[in-house]
Amino acid sequence: MIDFHCHIDLYPDPQSVADQVARRGLKVLSVTTTPLAWEGTLSLARNHDLMTAVGIHPELAHTPNANLQLFDEIVERTRFVGEIGLDGTPRYKAYRLQQAEVFQHVLAASARAGGRILSVHSRWATGSVLEALSQNKHAGVAVMHWFSGSPSELSRAVELGCWFSVGPSMLSSPRGSSLVALMPRGRLLTETDGPFAMLSGTALFPWDAHLAVQRLSQIWGVDAHEVQKNIDLNLQRLLSTA
Repeated sequence: MIDFHCHIDLYPDPQSVADQVARRGLKVLSVTTTPLAWEGTLSLARNHDLMTAVGIHPELAHTPNANLQLFDEIVERTRFVGEIGLDGTPRYKAYRLQQAEVFQHVLAASARAGGRILSVHSRWATGSVLEALSQNKHAGVAVMHWFSGSPSELSRAVELGCWFSVGPSMLSSPRGSSLVALMPRGRLLTETDGPFAMLSGTALFPWDAHLAVQRLSQIWGVDAHEVQKNIDLNLQRLLSTA
C-alpha cells in the first residue's frame, strides 16, 4: 500500500505512526512544511522504509520558517521535495507574491540539484502552478497532490508530464471522483494527506490509503487487487525514472 503524501511529523505521536508504517510494510512519502522540520522527520524513519521530502508549504512561504538557504542545503540530500506550490485561497491572497518567489526558488534549486520528485500543492492556483512548472521543466517530476483544477487544467497538467496523488477525502466528492476518472492510470498514486485530511470527522492515517484503492476500484470498474497492482507498478516506475 502506498501513501505518497502524508505529514507524519504532525501526528500527535509521529514515531508511533512511523513504526506502524514499517510494521504494515507501507510505502510512504513523508512531506514537510518547512526545511526546519526535515531533519526531525528524517529521524522518524530510522531503519524504516520511509521517503522523506523537504518542503516549504505555500501557507508558510511568507514566514521566517521559509528558510531558502536551508532548503538549498537539504535538497542536495534527498530525492523528494514537498510540500511545495501555491495557495490561492482568500486567506493567503496578501502573500501571493511571496508564495510565487518561494515556489520559483524551490523549482530552480531542484533543477540545479539535477531534478527531484515534487509533491505539489495547487489549491485555487492551478493555472499559476502549471505555468511555473512549464517555466522550470528541469525541476523534476511534479506529482500534483489533491488536484482540484478544471478538466482543461488537468489536460494541461498531463501534457506537462505531471503525475497525480489522490486520497480518500478527494475521492469522497463527486467532483474529485470525476477528475480522477480523467487522470492517466499510469501516472496515479494514492495518498492520505493525514493528519490534515479527514473522513467522517476522523483524521486519516497512512494505512487508510486502502480506502482510495477501494474507490478507484469503483471508478475504474476493476478489482481492488488490480488497482493496487497498478499503483505499485506506478511507484516503481516513478522511482526508477525520476
